[in-house]
Amino acid sequence: MKNKVQSLKQGSCILTEKPFVHVLKSKYRKERCDHCFASEKVFRCSGCNYVYYCNRNCQTEAWALHKVECPFLKKIAPRIVPDAARVLARIILKLQRGGDLEKGFYTETCFRKFRDLMSHYHEIRTDPKRQEHLESLSMVLHDLLGENLMPNHTELQGIYGRLVVNGFNILDGEMNSIGTGIYLGVSVVDHSCTPNAVATFEGTTLSIRAIADIPSLDWSQIFISYVDLMQTPADRRAELKANYYFLCTCSRCINPEESQRMEVASCPNRNCEHPVIVLDGKDPLKCDECDTKVTEEFRSEFHEVRDFTKLQLASMRDVASDLDVCSICLARQKNVLHSLNLWHTKTLDLAFESAIEMGKWQEARTFGQLLLPGFRKYNGDFNPLLGLLYMKLGKIELFLEHIKEARDYLLEASKILRVTHGENHSLYRIQLIPLLMQTSN
Repeated sequence: MKNKVQSLKQGSCILTEKPFVHVLKSKYRKERCDHCFASEKVFRCSGCNYVYYCNRNCQTEAWALHKVECPFLKKIAPRIVPDAARVLARIILKLQRGGDLEKGFYTETCFRKFRDLMSHYHEIRTDPKRQEHLESLSMVLHDLLGENLMPNHTELQGIYGRLVVNGFNILDGEMNSIGTGIYLGVSVVDHSCTPNAVATFEGTTLSIRAIADIPSLDWSQIFISYVDLMQTPADRRAELKANYYFLCTCSRCINPEESQRMEVASCPNRNCEHPVIVLDGKDPLKCDECDTKVTEEFRSEFHEVRDFTKLQLASMRDVASDLDVCSICLARQKNVLHSLNLWHTKTLDLAFESAIEMGKWQEARTFGQLLLPGFRKYNGDFNPLLGLLYMKLGKIELFLEHIKEARDYLLEASKILRVTHGENHSLYRIQLIPLLMQTSN
């Protein structure tokens, strides 16, 4: 753990911390190191034949906790342990071996222990979905650990609550979730829909970095976002309430104009680029810029296209996005949904990633270029996802041998990732800088 000077400039690393416990997602267990999460050739633990390590150093560092869980994983083989059950098991085993004394410092003198984390015990006890989840995990834990090591129900619920409310998704360089971790000191950071800091990962090590100038190291004034910001206020608030048991009252959430601005229509006048707010009421509307009237026919078409898009996006949420479906949505949105409309932006995002997956580079280039303004609007100027979007566009332009365009995009990526990740992060140093060097000739 380390913390920086009291006055925090944009790009400052405020706090760096290793996890109290962490678990690699089981679907990556044969391709990533169970300890450092590196994606390279891995070797199986000969004891449990379940976890894999990239080298003996990682295996040695992990052994203090793995030697306790190793026989339990071997006992229930060949079953795959649910990720949440394995995290709970690791917490239980660590607490029984003195882990309750471990401190996570967030200033030189202030720290948190595991018991200091909020458990939201009463809320979780009355949450049917969470209770059902806990009951299923409890059965797995009984099989895994046995009756003697199981905490009582009250204690287990407290541990579970601290996990689900304080757990972090550990992300790889592409911002994909590859595991779960509990970070004691970092748990002090609160949420805002207009964050001034961001959490990034190097392996399993988490860093909180300032994305704006912050007058002092005052943790009551340092915020990250717990949720995807490319959502309506209603959806953000619902997610925060369901997962973290608080109702966000920030200006972005309580301002009714925020939702209206997210769902703007194109002006019916094709020569006007001004957004138009199409309300659900029957009052006559016109464009504030050119005075073009919004007819009932246009209003009806807008709602139909918006609802169709939302339905299609929902259907693709848990499966690989379909470029053909995205293209149909985009065709229907043309001249109806404004270029900064949230649902148009989300469609472009899926189309961009789908085109990359299919190797359709020209289409991906077009989608990415159209995506940039909306992506910046909803995520902010210094968001890792925006930096990665610029980096991906730079890679595509390099592949298409558009060197100048590639350099422009990669320089924009550099401005953002230097702040969100820092120049020593592997994403910046090992991936971005070599790409920039290819454009310098």
